[in-house]
Amino acid sequence: MKHITLGTGGLEVGRIGLGCMGMSAFYSGAGSDEAESIRTIHRAIDVGVTLFDTAEIYGPHLNEELLGRALAVRRDEVVLATKFGLVRKPDGSRGFDGSPANVRSSVDGSLRRLGTDRIDLYYQHRIDPDVPIEETVGALAELITEGKIHHYGLSEASPETIRRAHAEHPMTAVQMEYSLWTRDPEHAVLPVLRELGIGLVPYSPLGRGFLTGAIRSIDVLDEDDFRRHNPRFVGDNLASNLRILEEVDAVAAELDATPAQVALAWLLAQGDDIAPIPGTKHVSRLEENVAADALVLGEEQVLALTELDAPRGDRYADMSPLNG
Repeated sequence: MKHITLGTGGLEVGRIGLGCMGMSAFYSGAGSDEAESIRTIHRAIDVGVTLFDTAEIYGPHLNEELLGRALAVRRDEVVLATKFGLVRKPDGSRGFDGSPANVRSSVDGSLRRLGTDRIDLYYQHRIDPDVPIEETVGALAELITEGKIHHYGLSEASPETIRRAHAEHPMTAVQMEYSLWTRDPEHAVLPVLRELGIGLVPYSPLGRGFLTGAIRSIDVLDEDDFRRHNPRFVGDNLASNLRILEEVDAVAAELDATPAQVALAWLLAQGDDIAPIPGTKHVSRLEENVAADALVLGEEQVLALTELDAPRGDRYADMSPLNG
């Protein structure tokens, strides 16, 4: 697999990573087959994946523990990324905590669950509007000095927050949803990242599974799958959004590829500072996704995909992911 460097601090990664969330939380079948998930993680390393992404909120804690078990004898072969700052309140709702005290308690918990002495890339999962970003980043900079983390990043941060954080201590990467299904970073965030020399790690690069072509009706999703309540997957919105998939299918047919491979290849064509992290818990899907590294789209195909209409429906039903 081709490698790229995120940020200016020399963090080298395979340009397709692995998002591990769905192995333990939120999606259909999460947590149902740990053995297959571990096989998928090991196979990912074998085929050149180096960047593995998790978070303390996934489970909560279960996904970090799973990844720790899977990487127990292969830790030095990977770039390990996890996230803090998105917390679950006693009533079940979510909140934010970017306080220096939480930064320290969270990293110690993640290190313990992951079974490692350092985290390669540590993200603030969501920005805490009640804590100045300089205070949060100041605590992260201390962890870098101590060797507990090697690089830091932000997830779903605004251009202003990115600038302030980077001025406090150089940032390596920003994680945002970015795909043919979600183009938001192109308008304001990506130009700032390129100005500052910060990498972009797109999560949900397959549109939460939509761009694989496997979800043409929510009836295929388990009752507890959060996509059943996601605006883009319900009612007339889903029916309308299938037109996007038809266009991706058409390009895939031209290249003898799958829709997922085309969607990932389009992302990779957007620049050599982008490392998407498609998620899966199955070896077969992993191998399909990684094969996109070798797929080259023609200029006309890239243009046709770039000009696709935006999907109908908001990204989330009950909260804005961009809060700082």
